Amino acid sequence: MLRILRLGRASIMLTVCITLLSLLVFSCEPKQTTPAKTAQPKVTSQVVHPLWSHNAGIYEVNVRQYSPGGTFAEFEKHLPRLKEMGIGILWFMPVHPIGEAKRKGTLGSYYSIKDYYAVNPEFGTLEEFTSLVSKIHEMGMHVIIDWVPNHSAWDNPLTMEHPDWYTKDEDGNMVPPVPDWSDVVDFNYDNRELWDYMIEAMKFWVRDVDVDGFRCDVAGMVPPEFWDRVRAELDAIKPVFMLAEAESPDLHTKAFDMTYAWKSFGLLNRMAESPGMVSSLDTHLKQDANAYPPDAYRMRFTTNHDENSWNGTVWERLDGGVKTFAVLTMTLPGMPLVYSGQEAGLDHRLEFFEKDLIPWRDHELEDLYSTLLNLKKENQALWNGVQGGRLLRIRTSHDRFVFAFVREKEDDGVFVLLNLSPREWVVTLEGTDFVGDYSNAFTGKPMSFSEGARLLLKPWAYGVYTR
Repeated sequence: MLRILRLGRASIMLTVCITLLSLLVFSCEPKQTTPAKTAQPKVTSQVVHPLWSHNAGIYEVNVRQYSPGGTFAEFEKHLPRLKEMGIGILWFMPVHPIGEAKRKGTLGSYYSIKDYYAVNPEFGTLEEFTSLVSKIHEMGMHVIIDWVPNHSAWDNPLTMEHPDWYTKDEDGNMVPPVPDWSDVVDFNYDNRELWDYMIEAMKFWVRDVDVDGFRCDVAGMVPPEFWDRVRAELDAIKPVFMLAEAESPDLHTKAFDMTYAWKSFGLLNRMAESPGMVSSLDTHLKQDANAYPPDAYRMRFTTNHDENSWNGTVWERLDGGVKTFAVLTMTLPGMPLVYSGQEAGLDHRLEFFEKDLIPWRDHELEDLYSTLLNLKKENQALWNGVQGGRLLRIRTSHDRFVFAFVREKEDDGVFVLLNLSPREWVVTLEGTDFVGDYSNAFTGKPMSFSEGARLLLKPWAYGVYTR
């Protein structure tokens, strides 16, 4: 007989065949479900992650576009919602005053820093931000702020007070880091006095404002030895969390908890454009695991401020797979990112240098993120780094299009099933690693999978099952 089940908001229709007579015949040879042994990563890490980061998801806050006034006070009203959504870390894009000299657009770039010890008056006061940090802590969440060490605004007083801290051309003129970044001027890290200044400024935000760490802009353009010293001196104040806008495994040696999973992000875009690349995802994840220390956090995302503004919304890039790829980034090893407005189905590119309010609305993505972020907090299989479970691929009869895997840690486990294509498939699950009794993460209903299960997967279908 046939048993039909609906899997939460994904609307997966699963046809489970109970008797051998009702099984479909597939000309597919069994494949091994246990992955081959992988080489040890070449990079080792001395980083000790803050305990509160082990099961956290991260949320990027774009203060300017978050509310009509774009202020800290208005953002504070969203804290209960974000807490309920399961967010663990709030990453604020730069909160500092923005330079006016050579400014781009009307309001300029967040990343053109005029004063490293102050906040943008458009957002509020330093006292208001300090109060906001305190309230976030009271709600059990943590705060990191964007730090821009590679360059400053042209009208930052440092350009006049310490011109020797800046890079100059053969004619002695200060220059931007790259030609297109014409609104900022490049620091020269050959000068160790600059290191002292920058580290003291970062200490101020940890010691006096009580932020919990930093997202470090273009971290790869600054000497790694600088970051090693930063981490040691900040950790002496309190354990901090450091996110590098970079992908080099070496940054995990002493300085950074987490790096961007850019290659993964690029692969997701290609998979949405040309379905049938699941084997590439499998290969990439193994290579990624081999390249980084076992406890290195990798930030998984389908968008962020750069991607949304310059390369298109998730709806433009991922088409019908928006929710499916969201589930993937939420359940892969690593820490998932949600960008401001993403939970509201943000469907347009936010202006970067102008006021462009996020169109807030109720959207099914908020329920999806809430379910999975809260599940991550509770189910150790989904925790970050070595605290979580390793990914074990489950082979199917349609491995080019269907990505299935289990993760287990201690007494917890998850089974994730994804149709990464716009086509409907009837698939056979192979091996036995998935076999058992589960609970549907979206509905709470019990679900059992037995050896040789056959499933009907609708286009872009997804399922997450827990035990």
